[in-house]
Amino acid sequence: MTASANASDRTGTSATSGGVPQLRTILLTDLADSTALVERLGDGTAAELFRAHDGLVLQLQQTWRGRLIDRSDGMLLLFERPIDGLGFALDYHRGLEEIGASYGVHPKARAGLHVGEVLIWRNSDEAVRVGAKPVEVEGLAKPMAARLMTMARPGQTLLSAVAEPLAHRAARELGERGRHLLWKSHGRWRFKGVPQTQEIFEVGEPGFASLRPPRGSQKAWRDIPLWRRPAALVAQFALVLALAGAAWFVSRPLPALAFHERDWVVLADLRNLTGQPLLDDSLEQAFRISLEQSRHVNVLSDLKTRDTLARMQREPGTRLDRAIASEIAIRDGARAVILPTVAEVGGRVRISAEVIDPHNQTTVYAEYADGKGAASALASIDEVAAALREKLGEALEVVQRDSTPLPEVTTQSLDALRAYALGQGAFGRGEWREALELYGRAVKIDPKFALAHLAMSRVYVALSDRPAALPSLDKALALKERLPPRDRLYLDAWEAELRIPGQALPRWKLLASMYPDYFAGQANASWYLYVLNDFDAAREYANAVNAPQVASVERIVDLIGRIQLVKGQTRDAVATFKRADALQAGTSTRRQAAVLAIQEQHAHAIILIESAPYSGFASDDPVRYIDLVTMAADQARWNEADALLKKVHEEVSTKTPMLAREFALIAASVKLVHQPGHLNEADFMALAKSELTALERPGNAKAADDAFMALVAAYLAQRSGYSSVANRVLEALEQWEQPLAGTVFEKMAIVVRAENERLAGHPEAAIRRLKGELDGTELVQARVAMHASLTAAGHDEEALVHAEWLLSHRGRAYMEANAAQVLQTLNVLDTRLAHLHAAEAMAAMEKAEPANQRVEALLTVWPRDRLPAYLERKVDVILPASKQKMTW
Repeated sequence: MTASANASDRTGTSATSGGVPQLRTILLTDLADSTALVERLGDGTAAELFRAHDGLVLQLQQTWRGRLIDRSDGMLLLFERPIDGLGFALDYHRGLEEIGASYGVHPKARAGLHVGEVLIWRNSDEAVRVGAKPVEVEGLAKPMAARLMTMARPGQTLLSAVAEPLAHRAARELGERGRHLLWKSHGRWRFKGVPQTQEIFEVGEPGFASLRPPRGSQKAWRDIPLWRRPAALVAQFALVLALAGAAWFVSRPLPALAFHERDWVVLADLRNLTGQPLLDDSLEQAFRISLEQSRHVNVLSDLKTRDTLARMQREPGTRLDRAIASEIAIRDGARAVILPTVAEVGGRVRISAEVIDPHNQTTVYAEYADGKGAASALASIDEVAAALREKLGEALEVVQRDSTPLPEVTTQSLDALRAYALGQGAFGRGEWREALELYGRAVKIDPKFALAHLAMSRVYVALSDRPAALPSLDKALALKERLPPRDRLYLDAWEAELRIPGQALPRWKLLASMYPDYFAGQANASWYLYVLNDFDAAREYANAVNAPQVASVERIVDLIGRIQLVKGQTRDAVATFKRADALQAGTSTRRQAAVLAIQEQHAHAIILIESAPYSGFASDDPVRYIDLVTMAADQARWNEADALLKKVHEEVSTKTPMLAREFALIAASVKLVHQPGHLNEADFMALAKSELTALERPGNAKAADDAFMALVAAYLAQRSGYSSVANRVLEALEQWEQPLAGTVFEKMAIVVRAENERLAGHPEAAIRRLKGELDGTELVQARVAMHASLTAAGHDEEALVHAEWLLSHRGRAYMEANAAQVLQTLNVLDTRLAHLHAAEAMAAMEKAEPANQRVEALLTVWPRDRLPAYLERKVDVILPASKQKMTW
């Protein structure tokens, strides 16, 4: 049996299938002008080239799970899936080009891909010995693939109408290049012996695809209407010609648009030909809401289109007409443009919409609906949008199921709808106050306008004023049935976010699974997983919306960079942060500064943070002080850290109470390391009580953060030797354990309980409690607590492992979210103290020289003149006398 036959069982199909038809993907290829190639190269060189060709084929068979049935100048291969056959063809074209380059030639292949039923059987050994192929394949699918291959031009891959949608839908499996493939329909063709016409498609990579019409022959020809045949036209009289032209204009075939499920469209600005300004923004917003009910069609957000417009260096108010919207579609990878129009025709209001191919700006489909007066516009929009969705490939029953009439999910008032649309525009521009005013006007006109109530709560969240968001949220919840299905899920998630934090992640995940291309679901699920330190899962959700069609994609890119930094992929993180900043200046400034600090370039890091522009919001601007204080403490510049803490206290003490409480905890963290004993038990209890008091406020929308910070106060007290504070805090928080289950609060509670056990003289119990937490999603402080418990239990070797972990995870110390990064400063300080902890463990194991090296490493970053007295005493215990007076 030949090697090709032996290698060919990768499809998992027995070659002795007898008379049972099997559905397979068939790929036929032919090496174009192979005779001329041999003539040019000579027999010897050509033989070398063909040996390299055979090696390429074998390699691609293994990569794409192909089964080679027959070969000469061309090949017949079988695959289980169309995407495997397509991957083979794409790599084959590229591989031929690379092989030919070594010999100064450019070999090209023709390829035809089809999916159909075939019969497969194995020839007898006797027949194989006299020259027969080991395996035979027959069936109508085989000549269909052969016909496609024959039609293809050199370097071209043609697909049948059966293979194309299956391959196109799975193209994402090809990775990044799958997004950039070029797909083109070459229209309908007739094959000799086949009664039905066949639509032919081409696919290829930029630089390789020819995108030229296939070659016709006596066995395959373009299906041209009778009126386009010259012989028929010549025989007609002038009147018949005119009538034929008119008939063609009425019944001409529509251009094809290769639209697939979850492809994107750009909604152009509404053309208002009525002269009524009221209809401008209101009907355009209505079109968007109606189309966004579809899970088949993705609509590029208004925020994203305006962002792309800015990148095109167009004025912000530029109208999205046919040409501009088409350019945006091409830039952002949208498949089509939808151009809506409202006009008065015969005394009736006509709503129409065109589906436009952005590559040639031709109208592919058009739909319209008429109604009496402006009040009929919303119903007409529903009718037109449903027709467009069906034309774009959405099943009729799905359209009917996923469509709620606009008056039921928005408002019957065009004035209210216009105010809402203007509010959406202001929100997209970041003009929060104006957006609130416009949304407020909308709900004043129509108090039952649920979308506007939901939008108001979203603005308050953007302003970091979550308590103020609750009244609007409650009104939206009361009107939940008046929301589109997607927005109901969005509302449920925000209800959990503000009231039941433990349920927020499952609800964001549900929204993400139901609407996989909706930014809010994927992005919020990713963020929640990031806060829980489940970085791998967070990356998966972030990748799902890391696409050019997504608005605010820079935030997702920034989050991916954080995850890379947490995992120690510093070089990749730097490149990712630069990409985020290129998309939106300032997005990753804090993260880029953290990278510099990790690389011991603190001066540059501080300059970078201080140069960042201020937003003007009291809840946002002071956050930079977390980094500034951390970086000062990271260098043991205690006076600078204290001065910064004093300055930020003056800024936030009256304006933003939550930030004031957070910075009080950060100040206590610095004191814990710099001046242990400076704070007493009453001080820590006061810190904890301020958090518990805030937690009990009615309608608290930040309960998870307040509860976490109460635990931080207890933990700081424990590290100062006061366990009674933790006991009282844990008792006060018992009622919150169930509502906050599934949040980062649970992780911190485990650390605090373990520390209580250690302080009570039960380090082994603390170790058992913490072991189950160390699964890769633990808090940095869980590692610190484990080190302390192992040291207390005398397990120096194991304690050393955790000290070394802290030394190698400074990126995680800076990036961990916990609760508003309240633990960042303490995390980073503990990565410095880990030098000393490692040295102490080594000294206990009588490893004097490595212990000395660890101490010297600490003194390199924390010189003696900045070292607190208690740390200097510990250093002197480890260092030999000859080095104790040296300075670094």
